[in-house]
Amino acid sequence: MKKLLTLLSAALAASFAQAADLKIGVAEALSGGAAQYGTAIRNGFQLAADEINAAGGVGGNKIALVIEDEQGKKEEAINVFKKLIFQDQVLMVFGPTLSNSAQAADPIAQGAKTVVFGTSNTADGITSIGDFVFRNSVTEADVLPETLKMAVKKAGVKKVAVLYGNDDVFTKSGYDNFKKALADLNIPVTTTETFAKGDVDFKAQLTKIKATSPDAIVLSALLAEGAPIMVQARQLGLNVPIIGGNGMNSVKVFDLAKDKAEGLWVGSPWSIENQSEANRKFVVAYTSKFKTAPDQFAAQAYDGLYIAAQALKKVKLSGNLPADRVALRNALPEVKWSGATGDFQFRRANDKAGRPAGYDANQTAIVSVTRGGKFSIEK
Repeated sequence: MKKLLTLLSAALAASFAQAADLKIGVAEALSGGAAQYGTAIRNGFQLAADEINAAGGVGGNKIALVIEDEQGKKEEAINVFKKLIFQDQVLMVFGPTLSNSAQAADPIAQGAKTVVFGTSNTADGITSIGDFVFRNSVTEADVLPETLKMAVKKAGVKKVAVLYGNDDVFTKSGYDNFKKALADLNIPVTTTETFAKGDVDFKAQLTKIKATSPDAIVLSALLAEGAPIMVQARQLGLNVPIIGGNGMNSVKVFDLAKDKAEGLWVGSPWSIENQSEANRKFVVAYTSKFKTAPDQFAAQAYDGLYIAAQALKKVKLSGNLPADRVALRNALPEVKWSGATGDFQFRRANDKAGRPAGYDANQTAIVSVTRGGKFSIEK
């Protein structure tokens, strides 16, 4: 009898070990100015987790998302990372939403030897923080030159005005990359104007821009400021193309700017109009579950969790959290995936001293322009 009880206990212990929850942290801006991004990102993770779990999980283990609101604030992102890593003891962390917050919070994960995986951070220098820092969001340095080239080719752009947010890591990085791309293409800049987060009146800057008669406005902004800029530009009679970064690549622009959203050029690996089988499946599933269309950020989160799941399949979890975190970090760089955002693999980044550091996305950009209330792919 005693032997039988011992065998039953062992069997039960084995079954619990095999059916453990894989706790994965999600730190996103679910309130505040960046909530339109953070909410879509959370939804993308939730859809992927539901699909993976319905298909048997990862080696029989179910993914359990531990979701926290970092409010789009650096200080809150730091607090949330500490909670997820040290208190909740998650295996890895996705997020935060904005590059500003990533620069502040990612060093917490790096110091704790815990993978941090950005699905929406595109500013320069994020992955130079260290070798536990990953992202599948393609950098502005990779995307913006392609967007500019297509606008020059299709819209006859010969000279541009530049407008950017000068108090945010993402929008400043976007400006730096736009500036380099414009110089490489020998496109003159008629004027460069700036704004700050929270600004609502951009008429002074746009009036100066209009006086220089540009063929297009190059805009490095998040939607909260970018959509009003588009509205006010059109109200002033500035009906030229607006060339934006990925912060403007969201169907929310049609809600916020209405008919003034026409003529916006953006680049991203993802487009809602991409007719690949994987993307159509994602768009249908997302729209059915959340009763709204997905955006680039939802798609990148969705693919991000599938990429992590592929790595987890190669990891033999030991129950020793520090060791399992390192094992996951070692498995991630080799993952190749084809999902809603197309074919994906990682590319090693270097730190400021030129030494190997974290991992960036290696993907091709799709350039789209807004016409008739939707994004149309340009080729």
